Amino acid sequence: MKLSVIIVNYNVKFFLEQCLHSVLKASKNCQVEIFVVDNNSVDGSNNLVKDKFPGIQLIENKTNNGFSCANNQAIKKTSGDYILLLNPDTVVEEDTFTKVIEFMDKTPNAGGLGVKMIDGKGNFLPESKRGLPTPWVAFYKIFGISRIFPKSKKFGKYHLSFLDKNKTHSIEILAGAFMLLRKNVLDKIGLLDETFFMYGEDIDLSYRILKAGYKNYYFPETTIIHYKGESTKKGSLNYVKVFYNAMIIFAKKHFSHGKAQWFSLLIKIAIYFRAIIAICNRVFGQIKSPSLDAALIYLGFILIVPLWENLKYQPNYYPNEFMHIVVPVYILFWLLGIKFSGGYKRPINNWLVIRGLFWGTIAILLAYSLIDERFRFSRALILLGTGWSILILPSIRIILNKLRLNNFQLASTKTKRIAIVGEYNEANRVKDILKQTSIQSEILGFISAIAGQNKHHYIGSIQQLNEIIKINRINELIFCSGTISSRQIIKTMLDLSKIDIDFKIAPPESIGIIGSNSIHTAGELYLINVNSISKAKNISAKRFLDILLSLLFIILYPIVCWFYKNKIQLLKNLLTVFTGKYSLVGFIPGADTHTDLPDLKPGIVNPGCLFPEIELDSLKQTQINLMYAKDYSLLNDLEIISKNLNKLASKIYD
Repeated sequence: MKLSVIIVNYNVKFFLEQCLHSVLKASKNCQVEIFVVDNNSVDGSNNLVKDKFPGIQLIENKTNNGFSCANNQAIKKTSGDYILLLNPDTVVEEDTFTKVIEFMDKTPNAGGLGVKMIDGKGNFLPESKRGLPTPWVAFYKIFGISRIFPKSKKFGKYHLSFLDKNKTHSIEILAGAFMLLRKNVLDKIGLLDETFFMYGEDIDLSYRILKAGYKNYYFPETTIIHYKGESTKKGSLNYVKVFYNAMIIFAKKHFSHGKAQWFSLLIKIAIYFRAIIAICNRVFGQIKSPSLDAALIYLGFILIVPLWENLKYQPNYYPNEFMHIVVPVYILFWLLGIKFSGGYKRPINNWLVIRGLFWGTIAILLAYSLIDERFRFSRALILLGTGWSILILPSIRIILNKLRLNNFQLASTKTKRIAIVGEYNEANRVKDILKQTSIQSEILGFISAIAGQNKHHYIGSIQQLNEIIKINRINELIFCSGTISSRQIIKTMLDLSKIDIDFKIAPPESIGIIGSNSIHTAGELYLINVNSISKAKNISAKRFLDILLSLLFIILYPIVCWFYKNKIQLLKNLLTVFTGKYSLVGFIPGADTHTDLPDLKPGIVNPGCLFPEIELDSLKQTQINLMYAKDYSLLNDLEIISKNLNKLASKIYD
């Protein structure tokens, strides 16, 4: 065996699916074995691998013991000359494996290799090539000096930003997202250090390769997409803590005592520094909008009150307490109204702001009618203040959004103008998926992946993309990976990386369309809304219904049990539902497993029970399950239960 590919997965099913499609394409011209190690995912990843990729070796862990441990499990089972550690949120080109193996074969001093990586917008990822994070290198990176002087050989060592990203170089540290290792080198230096749970293991392994006398290489002759999936939230305080603590482990392991102490001190300072910044940002981020709103509303009263006094009464008619106490109370009601209406959530929805002001005004008027007459100053000023707030608050948000200020981004009401690149039938399938998602989109047409193929159902070919995008004002391209090569997708993304356009990829036979808009964001996913049943509010509501009804039946058991033959089974069913092991309503058992359905506890009854007169084959069962998940509501559950009360004593099938 020439190559063993190992992918560690944790709750990124749709990214994994896309990754495996690309890996299988890249495996056609060389001997490859593929391992997926699942760290106790709960999103149906295991069923996906079993059903759609039966030739892949799946290791199912019952606990999440970390990235290093999972990789080591698979490495011990490999038989390849080379080991590739690959992230599930990646897409490789069709010739990636043959190119990297060819390079390693002719470069005997190469212990490890990394490749050129781009994000979901086609932008180069600087972590494709890295230097050893010595204390000074880490200092320059942590405090932003490397960003100021990226071309400096002294300050730019962390990402080796002074090296040409389009040329092969000997580097120090490989990226864990794509880490090709020579097996006999691993046999000499040992496996991944399991002290590192999630971060730092790639730095440790890369350094041990160098210490063993081998070289690590950055190889840009092939490019992969790295979406930087859900687990990579680099702005979070938790990431900072986990990552930097991994650096401390590395320093204590490889640096001298004095150097390690200095490095550890630097890292701890960095953690506290970043923590203070993160806390300040969080607090400031939460109070920034309400504070601005309060100031704008108060400014409105400063302008309105004198005008109203001059118009209706005389100057200084209202006492000082009105501006100093009463107006701030009004403002508090309005701010609370906006808060509970969802007006401070991101991105901003001005309609929710207006709705919050409306409910705040209702609350003020209700309170106004109940308080002592001495504190009733003017309903008219309340209404004038409401009018001013409704005018100024949405307006200022629109202005700040135009200025592209953080935390003031408006919820987009703009329709996505989408073109689909791929063969007609597959493009049509993707079009149907988009129609069933919640996104606002306009499909401008299909683009052929073959030059010169301009039949009536295509608006052009991929070679004409620049003109097609400009003429049709397209802001998103979706590639059908079943009919267009990963290499062509990546090349197109690189060619268009300077244009403000989003990219998505639709794997074959999947209901997921995956993409990413920024190096700093996790991958974006369009899905047919089959996950309605797995939304947090629906999970809570379904569980509440299970508890309520099962408890009611348990209380009434001495009476209701006489309506059932199998009284013991009825009680057993009710108790297992009450304790949360099962649900009253679940998917139809025995149907062909549909890997795109969310996980659901087995039920006593199921939506198939609504059709007793119809013989349900496997296809119909799957369709009913899909429909139940997609259009889930408590009323559906109540209907299923009420019409099948006689089946509550049935045996539950997992």
